[in-house]
Amino acid sequence: MNIDKAIEELFLEQKPTFNDKADFMAQLNKRLDAVEYVKQYQETTIHRYKMAMFAAFVIGVVSGAVTLAFVLSMPTDMPLFTIHVHSGLLLWLAENSRVISATFLALLISIGITSIVSNVHDILRMSSAFSSNRSLLSRNTN
Repeated sequence: MNIDKAIEELFLEQKPTFNDKADFMAQLNKRLDAVEYVKQYQETTIHRYKMAMFAAFVIGVVSGAVTLAFVLSMPTDMPLFTIHVHSGLLLWLAENSRVISATFLALLISIGITSIVSNVHDILRMSSAFSSNRSLLSRNTN
């Protein structure tokens, strides 16, 4: 928000002098071309981010579903791993390995989904900030 105000104030303080119309138009066209290039680059980058987020989401959901299906399809009375030690903590860990691994996988999937939603929100915020800066620039050039 402060950056937008600073940029707006910078544009409002700028009072160009027009000496030669041809030189001014050439410089203006050059600057507008540079702005257009930056706009296209940012749009391409945002599109890549969106596609990467979608691919990460799909891969995460598929791998999480496959892993949870594997864990939950095993027999209930058989632990995922066995430890041939008669220590209390390790014995408890072996007996409850299915519940612990299913809980860990569910937590991991939840963190992944939260991270992806946060990244998509950041991308949308970047996109809206870019469009508002672009409209400010076009309003000041007219």
